[in-house]
Amino acid sequence: MTDITVFERREIKYLVSAEQRAAIEKAFADHMIPDAHGESTICNVYCDTPDYRLIRTSLDKPVYKEKFRIRSYGRAGEDDKVFMELKKKYKGVVYKRRISVSQSEAMDFIAGRASLPDDGQIEREIEYFVKFYGGLVPAMYLCYDRRAFFDGDDPRLRITFDKNILWRTDRVRLTSHPSGRQLLSPGQSLMEIKCGDAMPMWLVNILDELEIRRVSFSKYGTAYTTMISEKLAAEIERSVYCA
Repeated sequence: MTDITVFERREIKYLVSAEQRAAIEKAFADHMIPDAHGESTICNVYCDTPDYRLIRTSLDKPVYKEKFRIRSYGRAGEDDKVFMELKKKYKGVVYKRRISVSQSEAMDFIAGRASLPDDGQIEREIEYFVKFYGGLVPAMYLCYDRRAFFDGDDPRLRITFDKNILWRTDRVRLTSHPSGRQLLSPGQSLMEIKCGDAMPMWLVNILDELEIRRVSFSKYGTAYTTMISEKLAAEIERSVYCA
């Protein structure tokens, strides 16, 4: 898998049913090429402050927002390589910086037991970010099955489908078996169009013909909102019971 360390692109999201997904894939078959790796399971640990400052700020939809996660492709062993990713979004453009370290090095860094093994520009950005927020902890585990496509004429254009999106707040580590609670409805997929600037007209036309409309959607944000809603409901139920 190519180790690309810097991304700058637009990410446009859509929630599609199984039927819509099949129609879209059929419609763009002459333009998009399936990724050679096929469908893969992507596992993520989102790091946040104990009071979830990062995701709470993100959900307020500011002009600028940022997240920090550790990612592996499939379940990771302690010595397996994982990606530490700093993801920022400003005025609709996503900027992502990432480095590759071992799973144990990533966990030691987050726990404050060690520095990053190298001293490059991206490493310094990540270290500054972690120091700025202070006390970051593994806050949520998210995994999903991804199928990706790319445009042979424009490598900046990618379309991904994520299904079976699972989340949990226990066993927040990449060495654990991918599992958790479903985030989407049965049969749904999250489709993301990743492009440098504007989408090509052939793709715009396909979305228009199939009446596929963009949504504002964050996997981490949706899972966090679900978690908070359930906690509030449980507190209300306890208060009523105790009264």
